[in-house]
Amino acid sequence: MVLESRPESMQRINTPALAKAYIDERIEMLREQIGDKKVLLALSGGVDSSVVAALLIRAIGKQLTCVHVNHGLLRKGEPEQVIRVFRDEMAANLIYVDATDRFLDKLAGVSDPEQKRKIIGGEFIDVFAEEARKLDGITFLGQGTIWPDILESERGIKAHHNAGGLPEDLQFELVEPVRILFKDEVREVGRALGLPESMVNRQPFPGPGLGVRCPGAITRDRLEAVREADAILREEFAAAGLAGKVWQYFTVVPDFKSTGIRDGKRVFEWACIIRAVNTTDAMSATVEEIPFALMQKLVSRITSEVKGVNRVLYDFTPKPCATIEYE
Repeated sequence: MVLESRPESMQRINTPALAKAYIDERIEMLREQIGDKKVLLALSGGVDSSVVAALLIRAIGKQLTCVHVNHGLLRKGEPEQVIRVFRDEMAANLIYVDATDRFLDKLAGVSDPEQKRKIIGGEFIDVFAEEARKLDGITFLGQGTIWPDILESERGIKAHHNAGGLPEDLQFELVEPVRILFKDEVREVGRALGLPESMVNRQPFPGPGLGVRCPGAITRDRLEAVREADAILREEFAAAGLAGKVWQYFTVVPDFKSTGIRDGKRVFEWACIIRAVNTTDAMSATVEEIPFALMQKLVSRITSEVKGVNRVLYDFTPKPCATIEYE
């Protein structure tokens, strides 16, 4: 099978009309490739997999089965949004797997970042494979591969996240309908497909999810503190008009505590770190200057609404020398 490459003369998809033309062309190609066979897709809720799901639903409808694995490390409201958009609004065949306990039990006591990543990645493949084996007649595996993935793979920057890793009894032919698109084009196509802006403009989110924003051994209470603080940060950034202006912003709750005062009594609780950066290629990043009034509001809300947090810090470190994520 010859894998499709982006034509050098291809016009950048940056208008609704160009996005619609691409969708129409892709639907024809998908129907020709898939025929009456079935497709399986791991639907994370990220931009790429969501756009692939929406395209496949429009092209082949019920021949597509989506599997959404909730590993307990997603942001607040994300599993519910996936179910609402794809099962309720688009009538997709969606299998929802709440594997929170399974993942967190495996991660208990593990503090090394690379070991955490391997556990999360390996367990995801195991859960996905188990669901795939329950289904009959699957021929194709849908993937949200985009053109930068191909370029980085060719240059040896990172491994291409294809079907590798699945057990030998689960070898599928790939369906990659956004393979030749850049990220901004994927977003444009997503809008034209009717996906909500909150999904189309979703921030970059690591595969291990909040697991890399909970440094050290993950505990359920600290993980919940990260999730709740992140939700407050996103809500306040949106209200302040920063949601579309800052490339990535999130909270981190590291595994150390400091003394504080709550209701006149001494407490020993976690610190919450806020990180907000701008970048064009993620190879380097600058720190966003947050208005002091907004920072005061964030401090007030996080320390009063997030259980176990008594201190809020802002990370002023650019990349380099810091990385964007903490693990």
